[in-house]
Amino acid sequence: MKKEILDHLIQMDFISGLDIQFGRLMERLAGGEAPELFLAAALASKYQREGHICLGLSSVAGKPLPDDGVGALFYPELKEWLEAIRKSSVVGRPGEYRPLVLEGTRLYLYRYWDYEKKLADILKRRTGGADLKVNLPLLKEGLDRLFPLNDPKETDWQKVAAYTSVLKKFCVISGGPGTGKTFTVAKILALLLEQAGGERLKIALAAPTGKAAARLQDAIKSAKGGLNCTPQIKAAIPEEASTLHRLLKKFPDSPYFRHDAQNPLPADVVVVDEASMVALALLSKLAQAVPPAARLILLGDKDQLASVESGAVLGDICDTGNEHGYSRRFREAYHQLTGERIEAGAESEKPDIRDSVVQLKKSFRFGASSGIGTVSRAINVGDGARAAAFMKEEGYPDIQWRDLPRPDGLLRALKGRITGEFAGYLKATDPAETFSLFNRFRILCALREGPYGVLGINRLVESILRKEGLIRRDGPWYPGRPILITTNDYTLGLFNGDVGITLPHPEDPKQLRVFFPISEKEFRRIPPLRLPAHETVFAMTVHKSQGSEFNHVLLLLPDRSVPVLTRELIYTGITRGKEKVEVWGRKEVFQEAISRRIERASGLRDVLWGRDL
Repeated sequence: MKKEILDHLIQMDFISGLDIQFGRLMERLAGGEAPELFLAAALASKYQREGHICLGLSSVAGKPLPDDGVGALFYPELKEWLEAIRKSSVVGRPGEYRPLVLEGTRLYLYRYWDYEKKLADILKRRTGGADLKVNLPLLKEGLDRLFPLNDPKETDWQKVAAYTSVLKKFCVISGGPGTGKTFTVAKILALLLEQAGGERLKIALAAPTGKAAARLQDAIKSAKGGLNCTPQIKAAIPEEASTLHRLLKKFPDSPYFRHDAQNPLPADVVVVDEASMVALALLSKLAQAVPPAARLILLGDKDQLASVESGAVLGDICDTGNEHGYSRRFREAYHQLTGERIEAGAESEKPDIRDSVVQLKKSFRFGASSGIGTVSRAINVGDGARAAAFMKEEGYPDIQWRDLPRPDGLLRALKGRITGEFAGYLKATDPAETFSLFNRFRILCALREGPYGVLGINRLVESILRKEGLIRRDGPWYPGRPILITTNDYTLGLFNGDVGITLPHPEDPKQLRVFFPISEKEFRRIPPLRLPAHETVFAMTVHKSQGSEFNHVLLLLPDRSVPVLTRELIYTGITRGKEKVEVWGRKEVFQEAISRRIERASGLRDVLWGRDL
């Protein structure tokens, strides 16, 4: 391999100092200079940092190097590259304990190969066996009672999800906002409790962030009150949800948890909401900690943004982008029990993971006349021009397009919206009313830096509010300052994604405290100086908004195309709005974003769906 290749990548900052040091370490451990190994190891490190599980050597082999204007430098050809690194003592085959693992043409850091392998094996065991033995007459009666037939011509996908969750050890329930995922789960828990009879059923509810866990709690509490079941069953449905880290009991300053394969969770059913936000490492550890006899149910939206860490695990499990039917056995069993048929789709002779994945298709929030629903559906199929056209039509008052102002015109363009949307919460005196009014509106940004990024917009909002006399800021802390926690603090019980609002202490108005909701009317009060890492949150990134919903959303896109701007990001931002969404952007940037999908290299999808690696 030409030394010029490595020099070029280093000069272009395509690989970081960390990647370079890792490549050199692999060379030293392998016994000497090995440029092919150095390059492969450095790229594997880079890809993992960027959210990939592995480096697909076939995706880069033989191709021109990035930013090579001359076009004279190419990555090694695949055959010679594979031959060179296979000889290295630091590269092992699957199952060998080496720093790097080569499986087919995929190169993994050992830890991530291990995470993926263990998760894939567990899910295949959970989806490949026979259905669980249950009281079928009782299940039929429960399904008919909780899911009364409304339209015999339409498949009730919530009912299919409930049937699947009762009979399978693993079920994924995917659906967009308003499709009733948590409402369905409340019914599923009622069915499982009925199946248990007089026996106590240990149920764990969890989510990746404290904010998502709180929303799951509220949703279950709200849903179970309206269930058509006995008061005893309603009372047995748990209302408390925790973060995944708290559920697994993370050891401080360690990647390990108290609950694992050797010390499984004391649970019969584990429900995880917002599963699209869960990275490979955490989901693998969770799957290992769920007892083999317990049920694992994942809720999420496969079309949302993936975790900020490595992997797009929910998308891989659901095989996002491809439509699948169910096995003939599954369809026949469902028809025999319920008398209803599942809509046609590609059948499989052998039951496998396809029988454990249910997509909720009917949105009870965004119907046929909803602009938010219409635009989000166009985005999901990659039709950016159609999505933009819908937003510009006057027939959809709940979603509107506005051409992006220049940076020097942002203050003037935002001023009216900022004062109108935030004045109410800043004038409120009751904490519950303050939070309710604040959560009606949020500015969402694609980026952190730059004139259209979160940091600049938050400063701009503070400037507008100060000039209008709505906030009095003499230092970093002032009454009304909203903050977002950006790291976990187990001592304080604050977690990444928690939102608090700074208010006067009720007993000493001169003292400020940051209020965090426990329930709608209960709050914790914490002195600002005790808080872990945090930032102001009049505006937040779309990534940080996952698991949240707001009455009104202003989605602010940058003025140029950047890699982070993808179909999934736009979809996630738009679907955070419940009543109205405004998108400020440039048409060409918007359409290019819709054409770009998140692609994260892994082998999980191929293993689960029976494709060659």
